[in-house]
Amino acid sequence: METYRIIRRPVITEKSNAAKVSQNKVTFEVDPKANKSEIKKAIESLFKVKVLKVNTVTLPGKSRRFGASVAQEARWKKAVATLKQGDTIEFFEGA
Repeated sequence: METYRIIRRPVITEKSNAAKVSQNKVTFEVDPKANKSEIKKAIESLFKVKVLKVNTVTLPGKSRRFGASVAQEARWKKAVATLKQGDTIEFFEGA
């Protein structure tokens, strides 16, 4: 699978930012078909860091109401990567 198709976007929340600071972990939304070894290789090649461990979870899509009809959002996969001590990934310039 192509590297840029595996990593979709970073997940930036208060909880993921706290894990980044205290435990050196970063969180990404990834392709649902990607496995842990593909995710690890993609992060290492894109950001030039050493990944020690990858944890993944597939999250269900939420139901949304639009007037009388109900739509279902797509399910998505989240990956939490533990980086080697000293390696960092900055999502914002100057951060």
